[in-house]
Amino acid sequence: MIIWNPWHGCHRISEGCEHCYMYFLDRKRGIDTSLVTRTANFNLPLQRDRYGNFRLKSGMQIYVGLSTDFFVEEADQWRADTWRMMRQRSDIAFRLLTKRAHRIRECLPSDWNEGYPNVMLSVTCENQRRADERLPLLLDIPACHKGFMAAPFIGAVDAERYLATGQIEEVLCGGENYDGARPCSYEWVRNLSEQCARHNVTFNFIETGTLFIKDGRTYRIPSKRTQSLQAYLSGLSHYNGKPIFELLSPADNLLFPAEMYVPRFRPHCDTCGSRMTCNGCSDCGNCDQSY
Repeated sequence: MIIWNPWHGCHRISEGCEHCYMYFLDRKRGIDTSLVTRTANFNLPLQRDRYGNFRLKSGMQIYVGLSTDFFVEEADQWRADTWRMMRQRSDIAFRLLTKRAHRIRECLPSDWNEGYPNVMLSVTCENQRRADERLPLLLDIPACHKGFMAAPFIGAVDAERYLATGQIEEVLCGGENYDGARPCSYEWVRNLSEQCARHNVTFNFIETGTLFIKDGRTYRIPSKRTQSLQAYLSGLSHYNGKPIFELLSPADNLLFPAEMYVPRFRPHCDTCGSRMTCNGCSDCGNCDQSY
């Protein structure tokens, strides 16, 4: 998966953060996650190779801020520069995810208008309380692309009335992992999948999480690859053809498929729960490790 982390670190703001995976991973490396720092890859979208070409190719889809929250308060001093890079790289799709829906509007760039056509705004909805808190805020903000993620999925979510607006293009969900993982229920996932199907919204069940409940039994699944496989085998994911990002070349011409980057996948990717919304292999080596 191709990820851009312009800064690293965050601080907990809701129950979905209680067992944050970044806090767990950073603790193993002796890093204080609560300290928000700008990263060495801050300008990744503008980095070039030795031949002068952009390292990130036209047509790529980039997940932004998976080791932080894009709208975390401490990053206010840097965010304007990241918006400028996203605007400059109109040939790349950027997927933003936040738990701070209440900060989105005040942090948008001055030229946002109805949204950048190459940017998707998504909020995390780990349970019904947070769905009812964050989705109305998201729906009230102009954007070309909107979605939400139920992860860590720690409580049932009825999103019917939000999906009925026609503004949500995509929903992702997955269980919790690492320290103190709370269970995810098959029934929650199935119900959310069915809601999305009724409103023609893409739904991607990424992983079961460490503890998964089905038919009254709790399964412990420590391997993330097995979690992903089980999510794939559930058959609950479905794709409706969206989102479709309108990407522009540096000359402001609409890019055609033949001009775009083609994601590269490994053989085992075909049965991965994330395959539907993954942006391709980044050769990080994680899938070669045992979990």
